[in-house]
Amino acid sequence: MTRGEVYTPREADEFLTAEGCFILETWNREADPVVSIARARVAPQVTTRLHRLAGIVERYLILNGEGLVEVEGMASRLVRAGDLVHIPAGLGQRIGNRGDTDLIFLAICTPRFTPRAYQDIDPEPLPDSST
Repeated sequence: MTRGEVYTPREADEFLTAEGCFILETWNREADPVVSIARARVAPQVTTRLHRLAGIVERYLILNGEGLVEVEGMASRLVRAGDLVHIPAGLGQRIGNRGDTDLIFLAICTPRFTPRAYQDIDPEPLPDSST
């Protein structure tokens, strides 16, 4: 990168993941491989699937709502706006929305998130799975 940039993500680009949360990629560029930032939104009473990221450290910066975060090797913890959850690479993780409004947080990954790093480790089959 040789100059500054202001990037405004489009709300219409938000998508629902198989993990169970809505993602709006705020910053994820091959030209900036050291970091990615996405806005994650979890609907009320939804818990994301248990997963891990191979080779990627993730941080959840809670912006709105209340959730219960689970990270392998750590006791489950209630989180609220202003809390930051640090998740070392390769640890199982999930977050559940315990409130009645959307749980919104930034997912900040180093190095940047790539789909091949995502590993679903939830013992429950995917909802649309025929197994």
